[in-house]
Amino acid sequence: MQKYTEEAGIEHSISPHKLRHFLFTWLKRKGVDDALIQPYSGHQQRSSLEVYSKLSLSDCQKEYEKQIKNFPI
Repeated sequence: MQKYTEEAGIEHSISPHKLRHFLFTWLKRKGVDDALIQPYSGHQQRSSLEVYSKLSLSDCQKEYEKQIKNFPI
């Protein structure tokens, strides 16, 4: 992994676990259904995929700004 991380110009180390987490988080953000992610994740229950649903504040900010304009004040 270190070789490919360096070749890609990535400054932080990436473990196979981090790469896996990034992939499943990315798929969730793209709207891929849990039923399609689950076979690749190895999780027995779909509820276990919730760990990949966490959004950062920057992810939420665009939607917040879009919706706050309609706040009934």
